[in-house]
Amino acid sequence: MRVLIVGLGSIAAKHISVLRNIFNDDIEIFALRSSKHGLNIDDVRNIYQLNELNFKPDFIIIANNTSLHSKTILKLAYLGSPLMIEKPIMDSLFDSQTVKDKLQEFNVRTYCACNMRFHPVIQFLKENIDRMGPINEVNIYCGSYLPTWRKNVDFRNSYSARTDMGGGVHLDLIHEIDYSIWLFGLPAEVRSLKRNSSSLKINSIDFALFNLIYDNFVATIILNYYRRDSKRSIEIIFENDTWSIDLLKGQILNSHNEVVFSKKFEIMQTYVDQMNYFLDKIKTGEEFMNSYEESLEILKLAV
Repeated sequence: MRVLIVGLGSIAAKHISVLRNIFNDDIEIFALRSSKHGLNIDDVRNIYQLNELNFKPDFIIIANNTSLHSKTILKLAYLGSPLMIEKPIMDSLFDSQTVKDKLQEFNVRTYCACNMRFHPVIQFLKENIDRMGPINEVNIYCGSYLPTWRKNVDFRNSYSARTDMGGGVHLDLIHEIDYSIWLFGLPAEVRSLKRNSSSLKINSIDFALFNLIYDNFVATIILNYYRRDSKRSIEIIFENDTWSIDLLKGQILNSHNEVVFSKKFEIMQTYVDQMNYFLDKIKTGEEFMNSYEESLEILKLAV
């Protein structure tokens, strides 16, 4: 197995760790680097030009800054290798049709990596939500403190804090929009509010509110970068019950405070399950969920 990775940040490091655990020594990992001054990772072979590759990678992981995704996809499509593209698929819709045409030209299979789809609670909801009957309201919240996200990194210089690098809470935390669409489908209408007026004083969006308007209910999503006591929750108000969902604890309680579902988990396991899913679809030739076109619909809602 030979894999090419573009970008060697924290997310790429997670993918590399997962791949090594799955394949042990039976894998070669190459990293396409933009500079010779970046940090190196043991047993990852750096290349600086695509002509240094004399083979077609079994697949490619795109994990560089979001603002570079479209340019990277266009650059690599000719190889024809399946692409795992870290969420969000890109930071704007500007080049979306050009990218789509290029992917079709070289028959490239794509998967936009949203590991929260592999969270045990989200998986449980996907399998069981329909049996609960009509939904009247959904409230989703995700807030955490950006300055603590990355150790030894000034958060003001991180891509999250910089619009020019594809940052902004509406893109960073697009997971919440993604799993909403996965669970409930595309809404009839979307209304949103985005601001960057918090005490963080960054130039990217640090607060976003979305109303996904369906025929019979509204799903409200609130995202922020400034909450010190992290919270990631879903509230689903059914006709006959209410589920209060804590994604950090991996638990669902009903309106009687009874446990509907609970599972201890490590977030890293979602990356393992996601990679196994990706590898299985490569092997079987089946279509990926959250392909380029599907993830583009979700991006449209976010931006």
